Amino acid sequence: MKRLHISVSVTDLDKSIGFYSNLFASEPSVIKDDYAKWMLEDPRVNFAITTRGAQKGIDHLGIQVEDDAELAEVYGRLKQADAQVIEQGATTCCYAESEKSWIFDPDSIAWETFLTRGASPVYGSDSILPVGEEAGACCDRPKAAQAEVARDKACC
Repeated sequence: MKRLHISVSVTDLDKSIGFYSNLFASEPSVIKDDYAKWMLEDPRVNFAITTRGAQKGIDHLGIQVEDDAELAEVYGRLKQADAQVIEQGATTCCYAESEKSWIFDPDSIAWETFLTRGASPVYGSDSILPVGEEAGACCDRPKAAQAEVARDKACC
């Protein structure tokens, strides 16, 4: 079963953990010095906050899947969208080992689709995608400008 993912960049992690714990009536399932995550069942959401983002607020949205079949299904839908799919592949991000791809909606909102394969002791250490001068909140999240360049280079 798929799960909506929301990643928010925050200024004060402790205050934000308190706020969202009250809002969700639940403590985070993961807490690090710069990151916290709630795996909620009602609503079914993977909600993450981090102090690593350059701009505060919603960093990106996503769809988390539970197995390779769901990943293939969602990836197939991404390919049908009228936008360039940026295949990141295997990566370490947000204290997890994942397989992921990215796409931007018509207003340049970043969406990722990913399958978490396991935990990681580090926030992220890969550099699969060139992301310009600043890394996104989630490790190597591509920038909207990259999607535009990819669209412009696409054939047909």
